[in-house]
Amino acid sequence: MDIRHLQSFLAVAEERHFGRAADRLHLAQPSLTQRIQQLEQDLGVALLERTTRRVELTPAGELFLTRAAVLVGEFDALVDDVREVGSGASGILRLGCVGTAAYWLLPKIVAMAGVELPGLHLQVQSEMLTPQIERSFSERRFDVALLRPPVHSAELAVRPLLRERLVIATAPGSDLATRLTNSATIPLTELADEDLIGYPRGSVVDTIATQHAQRLGVRTRIVHRMAETSTVLSFVAAGLGSAIVPESARSAAHVGLLFFSLDDSPTLDLSLVWRQDDDSRLLASFLRLAMRFRGPDLIDASQEVPA
Repeated sequence: MDIRHLQSFLAVAEERHFGRAADRLHLAQPSLTQRIQQLEQDLGVALLERTTRRVELTPAGELFLTRAAVLVGEFDALVDDVREVGSGASGILRLGCVGTAAYWLLPKIVAMAGVELPGLHLQVQSEMLTPQIERSFSERRFDVALLRPPVHSAELAVRPLLRERLVIATAPGSDLATRLTNSATIPLTELADEDLIGYPRGSVVDTIATQHAQRLGVRTRIVHRMAETSTVLSFVAAGLGSAIVPESARSAAHVGLLFFSLDDSPTLDLSLVWRQDDDSRLLASFLRLAMRFRGPDLIDASQEVPA
């Protein structure tokens, strides 16, 4: 007995006619009759009562119909699921993400994936720093990530998505906001005597901001360091200091926070990262979708994602 015997029995039981069932299965009627006979022989019971005009189910056939319908349905679903996974249209991806990307870019990617890759299930861990994400890759805890380079492992592939500048976040009523009421862009020297809420040492934003300040000969004063951008902005909103943050933090801003562009601001990238040896078709489908969000200045035809 195999799945073809069950499918043949269901067709006859539902049609109550061997000829119509054979047409439905695209099978010659003698072959269908032989399958049903083999099934009854294997079970040792009669499933059908045949007349010249109609086919009826025996009590055993009624029970077999109920159970067989469930088994065939599960089998059909299994075949569909396996084909989806094999085609890269279904499955689970574990994704790590820096905070600011989770606020605005990741929701857009997830929304598009919901339409174009409905079988994809993302397990997201956000509000992470690049060193944490890179360690997680080495522990095989992520399949893909949105992070800020540099990435040090040669085992990881890196493709830039977007480039943005650093900006200043401050609370209304702060000394900085009062001095800059009519300004849109400010020099870093304005922050020399300001209390600042910063990121941990070694994080990408802290490294770039510190190097920029050193080039300009400006000594900044960090009074609190937080790993999560949401917490940095909460401290700023509470009046505990101003902060140098990626421009995308505007989208996660507390109501009333003020942002000022930074003169000659350095840039930082947001990139897609995955393991070089990962040949998952699901990952490739997700990467192709996510790369459609690349900024035009970052598009490089020589850097393609897996096919």
